[in-house]
Amino acid sequence: MQSQTSYRDAGVDVERGDAFVERIKSKVAGTYNNRVMAGVGGFAALYRAGNGKLLAAGTDGVGTKVKIAQQLGEHGSIGIDLVAMCVNDVICTGATPLFFLDYLATGKLDVDTGEKILDGIIDGCKQSECALIGGETAEMPGMYQNGEYDLAGFCVGEVMEQELIDGSRVAEGDTLIALPSSGFHSNGYSLVRKLVNEKETELLQACLTPTRIYWNAVKGLRDCLHGMAHITGGGFANIPRMNAGFDYVIDTLPELDHLPPVFGEIARRSQLPRAELYQTFNMGIGFVMATRQPDALLSRLSAAGERFWRIGHVARGAGRVIVTGKDGFTLD
Repeated sequence: MQSQTSYRDAGVDVERGDAFVERIKSKVAGTYNNRVMAGVGGFAALYRAGNGKLLAAGTDGVGTKVKIAQQLGEHGSIGIDLVAMCVNDVICTGATPLFFLDYLATGKLDVDTGEKILDGIIDGCKQSECALIGGETAEMPGMYQNGEYDLAGFCVGEVMEQELIDGSRVAEGDTLIALPSSGFHSNGYSLVRKLVNEKETELLQACLTPTRIYWNAVKGLRDCLHGMAHITGGGFANIPRMNAGFDYVIDTLPELDHLPPVFGEIARRSQLPRAELYQTFNMGIGFVMATRQPDALLSRLSAAGERFWRIGHVARGAGRVIVTGKDGFTLD
C-alpha cells in the first residue's frame, strides 16, 4: 500500500506560516498611520487615498512552480501566474486593478528567457486591464545557479469606500458560488514536484497550466456580492477570510472526474485524505463568492458563458469550512 505524502513531507509547513503572520501583525501595525484601513492578513491591504477612494495593494510570487518552467525550458506562461496571484487577491476587495510591477532575480540574466517571462507578465496585465508600469531585474551570482530565477509581483487597485467588498455584509443564509480553476494555479508545487518524476514531461506540462485571472469574470458582478475569496495557498481554508465570524457549509463539490485529470493523478499519488487535499490545493475551485442574490448572479454568469458551481451557504459559526456528506470534513 502506497504511503501518504503530505505538503509538510515536501518541506512546507502551512501552520507555521500562518503562525508567523499572526506573530508579526502587531509589529507591522506599528508602522500604520490613520490612512491604513486594512493591513497584514487580508487578501489585500487597504489605504485611504482621499476623497472616499481606497487603494488596494497586494504582492505575491509564483513559488516553486518556477522550477517546472525552468526544468521544461518553457517560460512564456509563468509571468501570467505572477500577475494572476496578485490581481486575484486585490479584486477580492471589489477593487479595479490599476497597475503592476515585477521583480525578477536571477544568477545570470538570459535575455531570451527574461523576454519570455516579460511577455507573460504583459499578457497577464492585459487580461487584468492594468498597466505594467515598472519593475526590477537583479543579477545575483552565488544566490542562484545559471538558468535559475525567482519572481515577485506587486499590484495596486482602487475602489470607492462605499463600494468596498470587505466581507462585512456577509450574512447567514448567503449562497456560495464557485468559479473553476485552470489547474493547480501557483500553490502546492513543492508537493507536486515531490510526486512527479522530472521525466514525466506530459504531466509536468499539465502542471504548468497558467493561473486563471478572475477579473473579467467578476468585474460586472460586484454590485451583488457580499464577499469574495481567492482559493490560494491553504486551499479551502481561504474561504473564511471573507468574514471569520461565520461558518461556510459546502454541500456540493465538483467530482474529480469532472476536473482536469492532473487533480486525480496527484490525489492518487499523494494518498492524502480529502481534508488535506482541500487544504493544500484548490481542487478545481479557484474563486468563491458569497451573495444574497444567487439567481441574479447565476444569470449573469450564464449570460457571460462562465462555468460555475453553487456549492453551499453561509451559516452561524466561527470561521470554519464544513464539507458535508459521507466523506465530509471540517477545516478550522
